[in-house]
Amino acid sequence: MRFFRLLRIILIAYRFGLDEILFDQIRLRIFKVFSLLLPFRSQLKQPRAVRLRLALEALGPIFIKFGQMLSTRRDLLALDFAEELALLQDRVPPFPSEQAISILETVYGKPVHEVFLEFDITPTASASVAQVHFAVLQDGTQAAVKILRPTIAPVIAHDVALMETGAWLLESIWPDGKRLKLREVVAEFARHLDDELDLIREAGNCSQLRRNFMNSPLLKAPEVYWDYCHTEVMVMERMIGTPISHVATLRTKGIDIPQLARMGVEIFFTQVFRDGYFHADMHPGNIFVDDDGRYIAIDFGIMGTLSDQDKNYLAQNFLAFFRRDYRRVAQTHIEAGWAPRNTRADDFETAIRAVCEPIFDRPLKEIYFGRVLLRLFQVSRQFNVEIQPQLVLLQKTLLNIEGLGRDLDPDLDLWKTAKPFLENWMSEQIGLRGLITHLQKEATNWAVMLPQFPRLMHYNLEQERTRNMEDRLAELVAQQKRQNRILTLVVVLLTGLLLVRIYL
Repeated sequence: MRFFRLLRIILIAYRFGLDEILFDQIRLRIFKVFSLLLPFRSQLKQPRAVRLRLALEALGPIFIKFGQMLSTRRDLLALDFAEELALLQDRVPPFPSEQAISILETVYGKPVHEVFLEFDITPTASASVAQVHFAVLQDGTQAAVKILRPTIAPVIAHDVALMETGAWLLESIWPDGKRLKLREVVAEFARHLDDELDLIREAGNCSQLRRNFMNSPLLKAPEVYWDYCHTEVMVMERMIGTPISHVATLRTKGIDIPQLARMGVEIFFTQVFRDGYFHADMHPGNIFVDDDGRYIAIDFGIMGTLSDQDKNYLAQNFLAFFRRDYRRVAQTHIEAGWAPRNTRADDFETAIRAVCEPIFDRPLKEIYFGRVLLRLFQVSRQFNVEIQPQLVLLQKTLLNIEGLGRDLDPDLDLWKTAKPFLENWMSEQIGLRGLITHLQKEATNWAVMLPQFPRLMHYNLEQERTRNMEDRLAELVAQQKRQNRILTLVVVLLTGLLLVRIYL
């Protein structure tokens, strides 16, 4: 199955002329052979960007998600590619409405008109994994119905299997493969894809994010209508807003665009450091803005989580970075085990400074992140820095946020916007406020444990005494066994000597 899926990928890439896009001036002989054997691509009339989008759509959900991520990086792509790939954010070709109706009737066991007062058979949005229809519940509530694409699970399973094979191969033949932990990265990605195929989990993600930002002036998420939810269907509150990519429309509504960009940065850092729970698919197709200037999040299939240890190390790294304390950045990497223990901190510090210093005090429009990422990769390889698979989603989200900020306000100073938030968070975690907060969190546990402390101490002392007695008894038993073996040996020897003497 992996072979046939790989063959299909190659044929689709060839049919849409992706070799011309990828290699441009470099014409490989293998494609000339394909041109003779497979003449079904004799004319490529459509523009290259359109052909790339169509190829990604034909290849399936994983490739569509890759295109969605690329579409947010206009600093890394040519303009025609960026504009065309942006269509993948919410304009993926839908599956037939008849199939959507069939899925709903199978899930609910009754006709659609008995479940919903009204149901719009024309999808309002279609994405790589599911599509959305508007509906009205029996009590008149406006709702959005998300329906999983049929037969999507096998396609994703085959693509993930190919990715696993490719990761194994790269780790085997590429010197940087093991350091980048490619198989672990693929496993992490596959785990989140599995979650995305279960709409009950997505509903839970949506509900959690809604609670985290309840009554927040920054972000809101829809209410989930649990009685209508299923693994293949999710029904939620219908949200009304303007797509964040429609900047001109937002301006006509009086939305402060630079403020909106700063809010996006604050939302990201709030999710990461306050909650340790963040929306990990924040491309423009999943973000709207209401008339009050508040963000609206949709599509909660991929969410990231961070442990307290991850948050602490990340905060220290970000804050040291914003303060240009490159020595602390180097030390934090070594202390966290991301760089080998024998790494020279001063050499690592110098390398980080050479990469980061040129981009400070510059707006986003003057920073070429493609070059920065390339140099960071070179530094990480030089010092054998290991990639952290649990942070891959965070890195992807940060790229999305930075690309979104660039589209909204190219003059945004990412560093100045984020630094006050991180300083405040660090003071809450480490300073006096942090101590008081932690004491308050642990007070309930202490109230339970302290009355039990004398009994637990007595129990542990008794256990220790019992263990000592058991150890002593085991030692005596072992000693007795040794003595018995020696006594048996002596008896055997004496018996032998006695028999020899009798016969003599």
